[in-house]
Amino acid sequence: MEDRRGLSGGAKAGIGGIGGIILAVVIAYFTGGDPSQVLIQGVQEQMQGGQTETVGEQNFTEEEQELAKFSRQILAGTEDVWSEIFANMGRTYTPPTLVLFTNSVNSACGSATAAVGPFYCSGDQKLYIDLSFFSKMKSQLGADGDFAYAYVIAHEVGHHVEYLLGTLNEAHQAMSQVDKVKANKISVRLELLADFYAGVWAHHDNKMFKSIEPGDLEEAIDCAQKIGDNYLQEKARGYSQPESFTHGTSAQRMRWLKLGFDTGDIRKGTTFEKSDAEL
Repeated sequence: MEDRRGLSGGAKAGIGGIGGIILAVVIAYFTGGDPSQVLIQGVQEQMQGGQTETVGEQNFTEEEQELAKFSRQILAGTEDVWSEIFANMGRTYTPPTLVLFTNSVNSACGSATAAVGPFYCSGDQKLYIDLSFFSKMKSQLGADGDFAYAYVIAHEVGHHVEYLLGTLNEAHQAMSQVDKVKANKISVRLELLADFYAGVWAHHDNKMFKSIEPGDLEEAIDCAQKIGDNYLQEKARGYSQPESFTHGTSAQRMRWLKLGFDTGDIRKGTTFEKSDAEL
């Protein structure tokens, strides 16, 4: 893990990838113009109250330090699970790096602000999170709970799994050759597959460590429901535009997350084999 919180712009990152071909998914749970502006407000506000701990030149609340520790633990859990799954496939799993940042960050995929939400960059095989995202989930969407937060991280790791299996680059190549509406449909399949992989992780993590408690799965499913494209657009605008969906509807996200959890079988991740109606 790289802790870049308190560093201006995430100072460690270079700019070599900026302006080049982006072979990555810059994933945001709040995307698409208006929804991101409405649903993520004040991400640059200082968190108030609570006991603080100093990291570098920045003060962080005790709550944020607990979230940082929790994020490390979830990342370690994904490494355990995916290492075993890849070994069973005769492959080697190379884990991603988790980068914690404050307000803005530079990556091999370019620069980004906290407003884009957590995202994965295949250019450096890192996933980026501003921990204030979790408080926004709770305050603006009512999506709360440890397992809901774990789902967010596991989803981004799911994109890393897509990258390692070659799915991510194939999808992006296909997206570059079609119009925006068709590219959005490919994006939806990537996102639903990452949801499915998050469910697969949860299935095996529970099998290994008995980590799932009553209500945990419901927290994640509730979160998936509240970050569906239709839910976010309707909350922000009062209506939704299916042709602009990039992550999938609430029903689709919940369905694929639960399928991954119920089966734990990576072979069931067939989002690219389904028709639009079957998704």
